[in-house]
Amino acid sequence: MSNHGFIHSYETFGTKDGPGIRFVYFLQGCHLRCLYCHNADTWNKGEKTKMSVDEAFHEIEKVKGFIKSGGVTVSGGEPLMQANFVLELFKKCKENGIHTCVDTNGYLFSEEIKEVLEITDLVLLDIKHIDPEKYLKLTEVELEPTLQFMQYLSEINKPTWLRYVLVPGYTDDAEDLENWAKYVSQFKNVERVDILPFHQMGAHKWKEIGRAYPLENCRPADMEDVKKAVEIFRKYDLPLPDNQK
Repeated sequence: MSNHGFIHSYETFGTKDGPGIRFVYFLQGCHLRCLYCHNADTWNKGEKTKMSVDEAFHEIEKVKGFIKSGGVTVSGGEPLMQANFVLELFKKCKENGIHTCVDTNGYLFSEEIKEVLEITDLVLLDIKHIDPEKYLKLTEVELEPTLQFMQYLSEINKPTWLRYVLVPGYTDDAEDLENWAKYVSQFKNVERVDILPFHQMGAHKWKEIGRAYPLENCRPADMEDVKKAVEIFRKYDLPLPDNQK
């Protein structure tokens, strides 16, 4: 069991990865190869900084006063690839009364991950598509593990925020949006649904890792795209944030 984590980077005053002002760790490693990934440089596990749990928590302590109304989020990559590191870090957070949040794609599941979820206050889950074939083309992995992960979160009544990246030509089909909304509307533990418009800001990271960016010619999602998705999600009473209602 490793007491170290492979860290890509961290943000001391994050405002987009859970409630309040948050300390956000971006961990290395991910099984998915999403066409629109804006953190492609996190795919491989051992390329960046290696930190012990104590070292990682020490960075959090430096800004503890600023994140009182928020907390700590682990993101990635896929943070649950390093479940033991997250578990030990979150134990320290809980001992110090700090709110904990995991930002995950839900692809991995194990007894160790169940332990992590037990001491996690909030889960940010990406269900990137509802059609299994389109999900596979989009991510290179199967959809079913993420649906099972969502089912488990529901069973343990874990507070969950869902995120949906809106990519023109890929994830914006009206029927797919209807099916996605219908599926997630059954879960009472879903406290919020965020529609995230696709942008091109991660394109340079693909070049950095020597990969051709597959969505180079895809236009960013605009307000009209978001509005159409909002209208569909609204029909299913999904809990959208104030700026998307």
